[in-house]
Amino acid sequence: MTLTTLDPASALIVIDLQKGIVSAHTDDAVTAAVEQAARLAAEFRRHGLPVVLVNVTGRAPGRTEAGRSAGSAAPPSGWAELVDELDVQQTDHLITKRRRSAFHDTGLDTLLRDLGVTQIVLAGISTSSGVESTARSASDHGYHVVLATDAMTDPDADAHLHSVGRIFPKLGETATTAEVIDMVEATR
Repeated sequence: MTLTTLDPASALIVIDLQKGIVSAHTDDAVTAAVEQAARLAAEFRRHGLPVVLVNVTGRAPGRTEAGRSAGSAAPPSGWAELVDELDVQQTDHLITKRRRSAFHDTGLDTLLRDLGVTQIVLAGISTSSGVESTARSASDHGYHVVLATDAMTDPDADAHLHSVGRIFPKLGETATTAEVIDMVEATR
């Protein structure tokens, strides 16, 4: 479903656009997604709408061996820092997660409810993991979900296309960055 409206109480949530992840995937799709997410953040700030920037610092405690190489070292210093292009501001809300969804054990739902947010616009990396998990949780929490499909990417192009084409239409509305910005402009 394409974007039909932007609630008065909307927030932008940007997933895992941090130095360690972005630098590991330096292709054109990542560069474009970072640029589009930065455009969205600037526009939301300009209109006084909340911007939530999410990073990931590790894995959930417990059984986490799957997908981890034996003896893997801790991430390098600065790995979890948000990319400079996001131009982090003091008014931004910073959330650190240890699981795929930005809602799980982070206080994100409480923050959004305290701000009166009813709709979220999602951007970030990886489309099929952090972004999709957060979109699913947002939908389960009752938020109106918008997915800015050109402001997200995935190391696996097929997984990205699957999420955008098959999963996201079941969870909310999809739009380009330009369409979201046009809607922000029209409703503010």
